[in-house]
Amino acid sequence: MATELGTPGIGGLDEVVDALRRWQRDEAPLQLHPGDLGWYRRRGARACAAAVRTWRRQGRVLAVGLLDGPGLLRLTTAPEAEHDEELARSVVEDAARPERGVLGAGAVYVEAPTGSLVQDLLAERGWHADESWTPLRRDLAEPVEDPGLRIEVAGPERARAWAAVHRSAFEGSAFTASHWHAMAGGTPFTDARCLLAYDERDTAVAAVAVWSAGPGRPGLLEPMGVHRDHRRRGHGAAVTRAAAAALRRLGSSGALVCTPSARTAAVATYRAAGFRLLPERRDRRRDALPASARADRPGA
Repeated sequence: MATELGTPGIGGLDEVVDALRRWQRDEAPLQLHPGDLGWYRRRGARACAAAVRTWRRQGRVLAVGLLDGPGLLRLTTAPEAEHDEELARSVVEDAARPERGVLGAGAVYVEAPTGSLVQDLLAERGWHADESWTPLRRDLAEPVEDPGLRIEVAGPERARAWAAVHRSAFEGSAFTASHWHAMAGGTPFTDARCLLAYDERDTAVAAVAVWSAGPGRPGLLEPMGVHRDHRRRGHGAAVTRAAAAALRRLGSSGALVCTPSARTAAVATYRAAGFRLLPERRDRRRDALPASARADRPGA
């Protein structure tokens, strides 16, 4: 049976989130997580739906992709379809041809789980290995040590404070309380928590969001940041430990996070919080297509 490319629409987002939840496994390489869609939901439900791509066979979702920023497709597949050659070839063909409405004709990137057939086929087609990323994981079978800071769950009443710390932590961020409320309105947030860490002066110094995929499955930290005025004091490791503890209370089997390998300080922070390194992951990059190879997009 043929594999069909589609976009779920707002009404189909819950189905996609449910599929991603089912696909999370402790033994699997880091992959697209329902929390990734939850974090993207800060842009609104319509924008989130427009950024999602699905590949189906006989109506069943076998692969999900998120267009996360200009030219980046973040992709994963159902566990039983990891080595489905017809599916992998369909995904790669759709990603390679701009007229399919997945990626454009300029320089583009695909993030797929390490060792996946999609990765192999992209390499065969000349997609280059790109930036190196470091995944980390903390097992949550045992209780997490006290973070050493006061930690509060940021609900609607603390949305402004959480947004302010995030903006300070990430240069160029325009995150506001309105974005927080848009994010909180999505299905993934049902199993999520936003945390604020306060120092001894009762100042909010760090923020993190954690996303559960359900009991017995790994959860995700996305994002974690420390206010620019309160760095180099151990607050990053402290709020990361608090995040791991929150995921454990939600029933997660482990806590996952991923950061560019070049961000050595971030890697060190997660390791200080009890996370262990997983094998590095590389995105795949295709440079801009020559004009002769470009096909006009419908409606262009």
